[in-house]
Amino acid sequence: MNSALERSRRRVATVTQALAARYHPFSDLALRISVGVVFAWFGILKFLPGASPAQDIATRCMGVLSFGLVPAEVSRPLLAVMEVGIGLGLITGWLLRTVLAVFFVHMAGVFAALVIAPDVVWAHGSPLLPTLEGQYIIKNIVLVTACLAVASHLGPRRAAPNAAPGPDAAPAADAPLRVLSGAGPAGRPPAS
Repeated sequence: MNSALERSRRRVATVTQALAARYHPFSDLALRISVGVVFAWFGILKFLPGASPAQDIATRCMGVLSFGLVPAEVSRPLLAVMEVGIGLGLITGWLLRTVLAVFFVHMAGVFAALVIAPDVVWAHGSPLLPTLEGQYIIKNIVLVTACLAVASHLGPRRAAPNAAPGPDAAPAADAPLRVLSGAGPAGRPPAS
């Protein structure tokens, strides 16, 4: 009986590893698109008055963060455009670095609601008892973590092909090896 159970466990492990290996090359793309879909969806809801469960707290916090310069009737569609733009940027990958920067700034504003509107996000004033709105905000930890993973796969920015490195450019990763081997910048021996 134990051998049959062990064979079954090995088969499940083998299938799981095979599926994971097939998924791995697409994991970054799948993560980026799934976060983009969620974000665009939440943004679309903000275009429809009363459809988003977060619109009241979002507009209240936008008013506080803008020092009252952005009224609720402007902040709701503004947030909708921003969230749909972030979502579409994540889905398409266009201007991804800029989209991620806007996403992280937006998330800072979202998490500010935990301090700006404690009466709305914490039941009985306890940070251990988030309300539904508080839970709606806290779940964004997952979206932030997902976008950090996406950002980590972007790699360094590439300079234009003919551009010379600036004075504060970081050395290439293999620079110590080239120095030790006596090789020049492209792995060639230094010019005499």
